[in-house]
Amino acid sequence: MTPSTPDAPPATEPLRIEQYAIIGDRRTVGLVGIDGSIDWLCLPRFDSASCFSALLADPDRSRWLLGAAGEHTATRRYVAGTNVLETTITTASGQVRVTDVMPTGDRRSDVVRRIEGIRGTVRMCHAFVVRFDYGRIRPWVHRLCRSDGAEVIVAVAGPDKLVLAGPRLPRAVDSRHEDEFDVDQGETLDFSLTWIPSHRDVPVPLDPTVEIDRTIAEEQRWSAQVHLDSPYDAAVTRSLLTLRALTHQDTGGIVAAPTTSLPEELGGGRNWDYRYSWLRDAALTVQTMIGTEESASPDQAKPWRDWLLRAIAGDPEDMQVMYTVDGGRHLPEIELDHLAGYASSKPVRIGNGAVDQRQTDVVGEVISALSAARSLGLAETQDGWSLQRTLVGELARTWHLPDHGIWEIRGPERHFTHSRVMAWAAFDRMVLGVEEHGFDGPVHLWRDLRSRIRAEVLDHGYDARRNTFTQHDATGEVDASLLLLPLVGFVAGDDPRMTGTIQAIEAVLLRDGLVLRYRTETGVDGLGGDESPFLACSFWLVSAYALAGRYDDATALMDRLVGLGNDVGLFSEEYDVGAHRMVGNFPQAFTHLALVQAARTLARCAPVQSVGESVHTSRNGIDRHK
Repeated sequence: MTPSTPDAPPATEPLRIEQYAIIGDRRTVGLVGIDGSIDWLCLPRFDSASCFSALLADPDRSRWLLGAAGEHTATRRYVAGTNVLETTITTASGQVRVTDVMPTGDRRSDVVRRIEGIRGTVRMCHAFVVRFDYGRIRPWVHRLCRSDGAEVIVAVAGPDKLVLAGPRLPRAVDSRHEDEFDVDQGETLDFSLTWIPSHRDVPVPLDPTVEIDRTIAEEQRWSAQVHLDSPYDAAVTRSLLTLRALTHQDTGGIVAAPTTSLPEELGGGRNWDYRYSWLRDAALTVQTMIGTEESASPDQAKPWRDWLLRAIAGDPEDMQVMYTVDGGRHLPEIELDHLAGYASSKPVRIGNGAVDQRQTDVVGEVISALSAARSLGLAETQDGWSLQRTLVGELARTWHLPDHGIWEIRGPERHFTHSRVMAWAAFDRMVLGVEEHGFDGPVHLWRDLRSRIRAEVLDHGYDARRNTFTQHDATGEVDASLLLLPLVGFVAGDDPRMTGTIQAIEAVLLRDGLVLRYRTETGVDGLGGDESPFLACSFWLVSAYALAGRYDDATALMDRLVGLGNDVGLFSEEYDVGAHRMVGNFPQAFTHLALVQAARTLARCAPVQSVGESVHTSRNGIDRHK
């Protein structure tokens, strides 16, 4: 548990990223600090403008705080198998429990916060400061009586209206609402916040008990299907619940993270908006969610496949690498100068300029996800197969072109090895669609392209003298994305070329035992500054170790990585090993899906003791095309 101590950071200093937890209704996510403050919330969608922006240091520190008024400690947990957060606050005079939930079944945009007195009396602080449009717009805030006679606080500006209900509504203090009150043993106080379009009337009250119980029951039914039978079951379940929370229930769009501009380097400028649906990240999330042959849930892929068909409909040349949650294409990158940024990290950005990049690997991840779902039992549709044929038809024309790669570099385009391997994977999966599932298509062309791309990678993306694959065809540098080659079947995990690549990565990309994406000092990404080890890449090394037969190294690294999660099992994008803290957007889908992948790879490769020796339960790799 991570305590909230009496010497917690002052208002001018942010909580550490790992001191946040999330709540969500599968349409958006809010970040709740260990101090009881909701410091980030975009309503009604992940990619809507925020109404609480204290996380990014907006001038008025907009937030919703329900926390202890004085010295205290706090511990928290999720109700088992759910994203319902419970925080226990202890003071010298008593103890209370705060339950935070965004109901998943009421078809509304609500936040419910319940305070229960456990023993003694606890003095609580209530602060409610709303600023719409990322902290730029101060709303009209007033009290009124609801149809049932209860008094509520209403904040309205432009298209947005927020309604705060509860038994202890804070008083207005210079455009802010603040108050303190006591909670006694046995007392229960329920508060709710509801977003509605500003032209609608104040909604009828919800029943907090019904909504809390319904949300817990629904999420526990879903998580009860998760079975891995490994030492990492708890981390896997939490990661899958997090990935589910980042999936929009109505549209099927999957966001990379619910935050923007949490820095990769504190005080630096590598700050990006991740509240959108990257085809790559979403495809990898789908592959993670549908499971394996032992625990297949292929129908998990259907909402995203339907979203995909809608989002990229039209000319394949117009396909983007990312979209809004509902499949929209307009994501201009804008800097918000009025925000000081998390830990003074500027600029704060909304939108993402990488939207127009060429990233050749994306088609490979999309085709691989759809192929995996098909192999596990998801019924293919005519439109679905037609889409895949269209995508690889365009890929056949463009695979040889340089691109910006998996890391969305903002420097010159390159012939990245990982990009070409994923082009190989796209044609490989299409061949399987014909050979194993009987679909129609120019299989001879696809086989030929698969062979040509493989030869190209081995000729120009592999350094025989140093026995390592390389980042791109004009360098001897390595890149953490090379760790994925055995996972997609391009080369066996114990192939000497792969074990040599692992050794090269260990030599130059490890920082205190964790994996950097690449060496930023080469200038390949066209950006200034540095970054910390990328947690997903570190989980990829776990999988690579396991597939290479280095099972003890794999489990040692896995144990360390799981231990880096915060007190409720959440991970950000990167980890600053010098400062011992999380950095980057949070929670990060890429990290959580890589964790699940690593746990499954370890389970598949676990040694079996037999007559005094150990053997692996599976072959170390699936290189089908030597």
